[in-house]
Amino acid sequence: MPGRKTDVSDAQWLQRLHSFGLLRASFRPKGQIAELRAYVRQRERLLEYAASHIQHMQKALTEMNLQLHHVVADITGATGLRIIRAILAGERDPEALACLRHYSCHSSAETIAKALTGSYRAEHLFALEQALALYDAYHEKASACDARIEAVLKELSIHRGHGHGSAPRASRRRNRTDQANALAFDVREALFALLGKTSPRSMASVLTSR
Repeated sequence: MPGRKTDVSDAQWLQRLHSFGLLRASFRPKGQIAELRAYVRQRERLLEYAASHIQHMQKALTEMNLQLHHVVADITGATGLRIIRAILAGERDPEALACLRHYSCHSSAETIAKALTGSYRAEHLFALEQALALYDAYHEKASACDARIEAVLKELSIHRGHGHGSAPRASRRRNRTDQANALAFDVREALFALLGKTSPRSMASVLTSR
């Protein structure tokens, strides 16, 4: 019934269930695990904030009729950011901008040039500049979290006295380090030194270990 449920009644009900042994104690990590989890969560929040500014950049480009998002998979990838930074530096020639494409970009220089013929209005360039600056700022702060995460993982490995050697060599496809949100250090090596594992679930196992 609306209005019948309160925080007090919830607390009393949980207390009663706990007295019957029907609830499990919540997990509260200690020491360096709690510290590591805090850095990881802070990093996730920063990347979420940065993602909102990707939308702002895309909107500013669209307002200028620059259809960059139609010719690159990610406007914050190597090709996209090169072009955006060049635009903000004053470059307007579509062909010159298209020459900034990364060699791995699927779209040709001709296709990119056609998508970069637009009207460079001052107000939209201003919005694009601010969105890029905020995107860069959040990623800079995320890099600071990377340094803390790497340091804690090293301390945990030394403290636990694990010596698993070097991680098995992964294929090029599975060992990509050019992703926009990738950690700034070799996560596989750090996790292998600590756990002897390099799977994506290894970090989760560290954060939930008792």
